[in-house]
Amino acid sequence: MGNNEKTSKPVATKASNVLSNPASSKAAKTVAASALAQAGTSKATSAKVATVAAKALDDGRSSKTTKTLAGSVLTQKKGK
Repeated sequence: MGNNEKTSKPVATKASNVLSNPASSKAAKTVAASALAQAGTSKATSAKVATVAAKALDDGRSSKTTKTLAGSVLTQKKGK
């Protein structure tokens, strides 16, 4: 079964902002890049990025934006 989830425009904008911010963490940039790559497409999240996203959601230090992006990419993972 295919994955029909796509990154929304507001989430893509947040992802772009994270990528352009030099202070963003590596995990934030990883999930942001994945979310942006999936904007307007039906590409699925890789297992590696899904692991980073899950850890970001569990990490109390993650920002609200990072958690939003992580949630977005996890909804786009194959085999939910």
